[in-house]
Amino acid sequence: MAARDKIRELFLANVGKILTTKRIRKVAAISEYARRIRELRDEEGFQIKSHLDRSDLKPGEYILETLEQRPAFGRGISPQLRNEILERNGYTCQLCGAGPGDIDPYNPTRKVRLHVDHIEPLSQGGTEDKTNLRVLCSACNQGKSNVTPPSDTALNILARIRKLSRAEQLEVYKSLKRKFEPEE
Repeated sequence: MAARDKIRELFLANVGKILTTKRIRKVAAISEYARRIRELRDEEGFQIKSHLDRSDLKPGEYILETLEQRPAFGRGISPQLRNEILERNGYTCQLCGAGPGDIDPYNPTRKVRLHVDHIEPLSQGGTEDKTNLRVLCSACNQGKSNVTPPSDTALNILARIRKLSRAEQLEVYKSLKRKFEPEE
């Protein structure tokens, strides 16, 4: 039996119960158990949650909340396309400007994770076309259904500046420095 099948059976036998990575790894007999869990979520629609989804779970804990499966979508974004979109968007969230290594705004003990997001969801007729893909951080990606266009607060302006090339950022910096430097 394949590792993914073993992990699926383990979750189905323990609906609503917390499972640890130690137990999952032992049952699956592989180290790539996390990838199999993602496949069960993404490709089969299982509602398997982790500490990223629920605050009552600790890192390394998972729970299958219900037997109800959500509509599943296959792996449409290839690693090559993912890298192309990340590079195109400057490894920066296109909503808030967060980049790799920045502190997660909802969990200061974690760093920001970047995701390739569908602007128009596949479930609503969106495609895998490059024009329908963008980079979002995990915080913006999780709450994007309620996102309104950002206002022109200082934070949002700074986020837009962070998306610029280094040369353009330097131009903005020099302009602001000239404006606020004391005149001699």
